[in-house]
Amino acid sequence: MSDLFIRNARPYDDDAVDLVVRDGVITEIGSGLEAPDGVETLDAEGRVLLPGLVDLHVHLREPGGEESETVETGSRAAALGGFTAVFAMPNTAPVADTDVVTAHVRRRGAEVGLVDVHPVGAVTVGLRGEKLAELGTMATTAGVRMFSDDGHCVNDPLVMRRALEYASALDVVIAQHAEDHRLTQGAQANEGVVASRLGLAGWPATAEETIVARDCALAREAGARLHVCHVSSARTVEVLRSAKAAGVTVSAEVTPHHLLLTDAALTSYDPVNKVNPPLRTAADTQAMRAALAEGVIDVVATDHAPHAAQYKDTEWQAARPGMLGLQTALSVVVHTMVEPGLLDWHGVARVMSERPAEIAGLPDQGRPIAVGEPANLVLVDPEEPWTVRGAALASLSSNTPYEGMRLPAVVVATVLRGRVTARDGRVVERTTA
Repeated sequence: MSDLFIRNARPYDDDAVDLVVRDGVITEIGSGLEAPDGVETLDAEGRVLLPGLVDLHVHLREPGGEESETVETGSRAAALGGFTAVFAMPNTAPVADTDVVTAHVRRRGAEVGLVDVHPVGAVTVGLRGEKLAELGTMATTAGVRMFSDDGHCVNDPLVMRRALEYASALDVVIAQHAEDHRLTQGAQANEGVVASRLGLAGWPATAEETIVARDCALAREAGARLHVCHVSSARTVEVLRSAKAAGVTVSAEVTPHHLLLTDAALTSYDPVNKVNPPLRTAADTQAMRAALAEGVIDVVATDHAPHAAQYKDTEWQAARPGMLGLQTALSVVVHTMVEPGLLDWHGVARVMSERPAEIAGLPDQGRPIAVGEPANLVLVDPEEPWTVRGAALASLSSNTPYEGMRLPAVVVATVLRGRVTARDGRVVERTTA
């Protein structure tokens, strides 16, 4: 924890104020405050101040996939993107299906110290969907609050039912990758006109919707908390709306790329646009934006999925699905949601910080910018555009679908418990006394 003085910042785009941070906590907010002696000063110059961003869905690849990303490089990308907490998915090697592996991921995040790294535990052993992993042990000894087989659906309804029952007893969240694999065998693109024209096997949206409907029924029966990963279909939105109206405790996320990109991007056959679930139609994209604004979809989560060049620079069918997202997420949300007037900056804080922290049960993240609250913050220049260059991003990989795109809003600084972790496009390394 650190001391900091922030001058002339606009919380949520409201009136400009100064903030004093002591021992990682906001101790004073007001106009015309004096900087305490010997305290680092951050001049916000009237820019927007938000609670630090929280990402419920990232792939840091460590252990086992360090050629694509590490906890350190992923943490650097997260800090530069305005994040103060991220949740690392368990599809590593070995799989994070034990307290040993999940504790290792948490420890590595703490050693790097740029962002709070929370491990997501696997629901089933080896992500195979057959036998439940040690949910109780991971929850009690490694502090795991969310479980997922992301990349794989827990397809067996009996296994999913048991997982939700355990989750209810443990007060943790099951995050489902909603894909009935029996409907997606060999699929390469969203089922529709574009896939037909390109000669790519179709991936029906029904594969997502049916699993979400099933799991909402199972969660209702178990009294459990269900989280739906990377919603992509307009019809899934209707399933979620009905389930929430019926009192099911279900939350859902949408990725930045499903807010912005459509299957029209596939015409180049560039594997950078290959992702799971696939990019869908313009109508689906518009439905994602409307559902996020309405609150039917609760949060934005990046599904940050770095891949080394050998896994992406290949023919479409052989390429691995996934896109980078940590450093571009806020800009894409501003472009798709703020600029059209679907969300204001309070709304951005809700879907990228407050609600994710609430879903994950993080008491010190996503908090209001107020006296007595932890100083986990991000300072944003909403007027400054920037051009995305994959090679310039902090991730170990460069598979961004936004290459060369001009996006709005620059992260000026990220603050983790009063310590500046990123400033003016550079990571601020932690110093030891």
